[in-house]
Amino acid sequence: MAKAKPGGRRPRKRDRKSISSGVAHIKSSFNNTIVTFTDTNGNVVSWSSSGAVGFKGSRKSTPFAAQQAAEQAANAAMEHGMRRVEVQVKGPGSGRDTAVRSIQNSGIEVTSIKDVTPIPHNGCRLPKSRRN
Repeated sequence: MAKAKPGGRRPRKRDRKSISSGVAHIKSSFNNTIVTFTDTNGNVVSWSSSGAVGFKGSRKSTPFAAQQAAEQAANAAMEHGMRRVEVQVKGPGSGRDTAVRSIQNSGIEVTSIKDVTPIPHNGCRLPKSRRN
């Protein structure tokens, strides 16, 4: 039977910082939506995704799944004291607008909404198109 070491390390519990403002990053792909709340330095405060909320397969890409993920991440960020956020949206997915609206309805004040989707200047070749 394994015994605990006397000098062993215990997992440290994260301390709750009072962060008043930060940035909400919404990455919406065709398959999933990931919502991350960070402070102004870029340190992650809370995050959630459509898959983490409990949706599987093609249901992850729905606007409703993005709404649920944004609500869960916003509630966790509000527990840390976050009241104001800038929203940065990235990607072409269907959950973009729903996630932003969900953050606004959760009680967090949205100061600005910025689209930071990377646009290639004819970079990599696209994957071949599907046959029908």
